[in-house]
Amino acid sequence: MPPGNEFAAEQLKNQGNTHFKNGDYEQAEALYSQAIQKNSKNPLLFTNRANARLKLEKWEGVINDCLASIELMTENMKAYFYLAQAQIAINHPNEALSSALRAYDLCVNSSQQTSNAATISALVTRCKKAKWDIRERERVRRRQGLLAELEASLETQYKKDVDDIEARLESGEIGRVEATEEKQERKTEFEQKRDDVRTAFAISDPENLEIREVPDYLIDGITFEIMNDPVVTKNGRSYERATIIEHLKRSATDPLTREPLSINDLRPNIALKEACAEFMEKNKGWVYDCEDGEVDSDPRWAHLSCARKDYERT
Repeated sequence: MPPGNEFAAEQLKNQGNTHFKNGDYEQAEALYSQAIQKNSKNPLLFTNRANARLKLEKWEGVINDCLASIELMTENMKAYFYLAQAQIAINHPNEALSSALRAYDLCVNSSQQTSNAATISALVTRCKKAKWDIRERERVRRRQGLLAELEASLETQYKKDVDDIEARLESGEIGRVEATEEKQERKTEFEQKRDDVRTAFAISDPENLEIREVPDYLIDGITFEIMNDPVVTKNGRSYERATIIEHLKRSATDPLTREPLSINDLRPNIALKEACAEFMEKNKGWVYDCEDGEVDSDPRWAHLSCARKDYERT
């Protein structure tokens, strides 16, 4: 690479950053693209463009940029974080979960520690819920043919509405902000109608059609699994005893708040332990379902499929 190219790329990146901060994401994307042309070996240029494309909802572009960045720098928290958001947006929750877990692992257990742990943790939970929602939807559909037809009809209409909005955006009839707001409205309407239909069927057949969900407060903030022996920290956050102790052996800080924390600061959360035990007993027929082996079909991130297992071994 000619010596001047790296400097030119840095200048273009800085200009892109300015436009990004001002909310001009399209111009930021263009400048980051020019920077990449000057220096295609800098992984940070790809994550910068991926972030701009996230704002523009250019999901495929985000994915391509993140994968390119990860190829250049394996331990790349931002790339995994952006990748997970794009994967969940195109309805690939299994791989989105793996990517989000990898981002979280890098955030709390490496030199890339930042104040973003809580944000990434929330993304992990969102991915798990999306994954669970798909599994629940398929389970319910298998139980009731008519419900399946109604939900399919609602989904078809929702996708048609979104396609119509995209077409109007492409033709210049509406702007991107208006398009984003309309798509959110259509999504909210679809989810409300779907939930109303599910509720109606659940009332008629409560044993088989009740929506099954794990409450957020029962989920450990490190492993994202249901807690068995929760302990509470001095700032009121609860974690599974074994996992928070293992974390504290590596770093004497709260994994989400970064506040100083020691094993002596932990106290049993008796009320939460009883709630976890009650939930496990009531739902033991399904709550232990194994989720391993669920892989999305897109071959582009097949080499990332071990990310979740890598996380779980740490």
